[in-house]
Amino acid sequence: MADFYSWQDDCLIISCRLQPKASNDAIVGLLDDSVKIRITAPPIEGKANAHLIKFLAKQFGVAKSSVTILSGELGRQKRVKIADPKKFPEQLTIERT
Repeated sequence: MADFYSWQDDCLIISCRLQPKASNDAIVGLLDDSVKIRITAPPIEGKANAHLIKFLAKQFGVAKSSVTILSGELGRQKRVKIADPKKFPEQLTIERT
């Protein structure tokens, strides 16, 4: 069991380390106990958070409304909840419990 995620019923909770203002959107891989994610949006006025939600929704095959930032809205380290993910990014090994 990896430390970067956990399951809460049908919801996946992941820890992310965000790198805003990157040249492209990408899941880089694991960094300590978090998933490192690069996004192009700048960290101002909630743009990075909105972009992260959109990016994760696409990666996990869910609607944007299914992705919620639980903590870390103002920092780079975040906990994100994804309700009933339909698919998983190939960069991550996630097992349903």
